[in-house]
Amino acid sequence: MPTRMELARRGEAAPEVLAAAKSEGLAPEVLMKGLAEGTVVICRNRVHEGIAPLAVGKGTRTKINANIGTSKDSSGIDNELAKLEAAVRLGADAVMDLSTGGPIREIRKRLIEVSSVAVGTVPIYQAAVEAAAARGSIVDMTPDDMFRSIEEQAEEGVDFVTVHCGVTLESVGRIKKEGRILDVVSRGGAFLVEWMVVNGRQNPLCEDYGRLLEIAKKYDLVLSLGDGLRPGCLADATDRGQITELVTLGELTQAAWDEGVQVMIEGPGHVPLHEVETNIKIQKALCKNAPFYVLGPLVTDIAPGYDHITSAIGGAVAGMAGADFLCYVTPSEHLRLPDIEDVKEGVVAAKIAAHAADVAKGLPGAIEKDIAMARARKALDWEGQINLSVNPEKARALHTPGQGEGTDACTMCGEFCAIKHVNEYFKK
Repeated sequence: MPTRMELARRGEAAPEVLAAAKSEGLAPEVLMKGLAEGTVVICRNRVHEGIAPLAVGKGTRTKINANIGTSKDSSGIDNELAKLEAAVRLGADAVMDLSTGGPIREIRKRLIEVSSVAVGTVPIYQAAVEAAAARGSIVDMTPDDMFRSIEEQAEEGVDFVTVHCGVTLESVGRIKKEGRILDVVSRGGAFLVEWMVVNGRQNPLCEDYGRLLEIAKKYDLVLSLGDGLRPGCLADATDRGQITELVTLGELTQAAWDEGVQVMIEGPGHVPLHEVETNIKIQKALCKNAPFYVLGPLVTDIAPGYDHITSAIGGAVAGMAGADFLCYVTPSEHLRLPDIEDVKEGVVAAKIAAHAADVAKGLPGAIEKDIAMARARKALDWEGQINLSVNPEKARALHTPGQGEGTDACTMCGEFCAIKHVNEYFKK
C-alpha cells in the first residue's frame, strides 16, 4: 500500500491529507505539495482510528506536544489518563508516552485507545527496560530487541516514534574529543551510547536503517529522528557532537524520503537565546526543510521550578524562526516526574509560545484571536475575555470584579479603569 507521501507525489490526496487541510484552513494542494517534498508530515498511523490526522510543518499552525508517562517510582495508569485528559483539554496537539515503570505495555495501549490526539513514543525505552529486567543490563539489549519494540508499538497504533539514529560512533567520538560539561542528557541517547561503548558496535538504528524504514512504511509511521546528543546546558550548545548528529540526520532524512517515509527532526535542548535562530537555520539547511520538533529550547539553566517559562521564551523564538513543533517543558523539569498541575502549566506555556510564533510568522487567523480579545476588553466583556483566553478556567478563577454599584471593571483599576473612562468620554 502506498504511503501518503507516495500518493502526494502522484498527485493523489489521501483522506488524512484532506482532513488535515480542512483543519488547517489550507487548500489540499498546498498540504500535498509539502507532503511530497517532505516539508510537512501527517501524523496518524494506518491502524490508529478515532483521532484527527495531525499536520506538522511548513505553512501549518505551530503544534505542541505534551510528554507524559511513568517511572519506576510512579506508575499508575489512572494518573497518566488524567494527565492525558488535562493536556488535551488545554490544547496539546499530541502526547508522547515516555513510560519506563509499571505495566508499560498496558499504559501505552490504554493511552492509544482513549487519546483523541496523535500519540508518540520512544520505543528504545521499552527495549532497554525489558533487557535490564530479563538479562540484568541495558547493554545486553540486542538489535532485534530494539526493532521488535518499534514494530510492536507501530502495530498498536503509535503515530510517531523517536528513534536516535544519529547517535553514532563518530558523533559520540566528537563529543568525547571536544569535551562537554553535561555529556549526554537524552535518556534514549544515553542507552545507545552505553550500548555502543560496551559492545564496540555501531548503533543498529543507523546501521540497519533500512529495516526501520520497512516498519515505518508499513504503518505510514512518522519517524521523529531524535536528538540523542542534544545539549543539556547552554555551554554545550551548538557543539561538534550536536552538529555531527544533525548532519547524519540530514542524510537519513533523504534516505527515508527516497522510500516514501515521512520524517521530522528533533532538536535541542538548552540553547542561549542568541543561538536559537541559528540552530533552526542549520537544521533547515542540513535537513532540506524537514519539519523541526524542538524541546524548548530552554534559554537559561538556572530556573528549576520555572523551566516552563524558560522553554516558552525559547519556543517562541524558535517557532518564529521556523520550528514547527514545540515539545512542552513543565515546571518540574530537572526536579521530578510531572504531576497533573505541572502538565497543565507546561501545555499552557507552550501554547502561548506557539501562538506568539504564529502571529510573528503571519499565519492566517493567528492575530485575529488577539484582535477578538482586544475588542472584548474594550467592551469590558469579561465572559468574552475569559472564553478567548489560553486557559479559561484559570482566567475565570482569577477574575475579581471591582466593588460598588455599577462597577464593571476589575480590581486592578476599579473605578479608575482607563478603558471604562475613555469609553464613556468618547460616547459624550
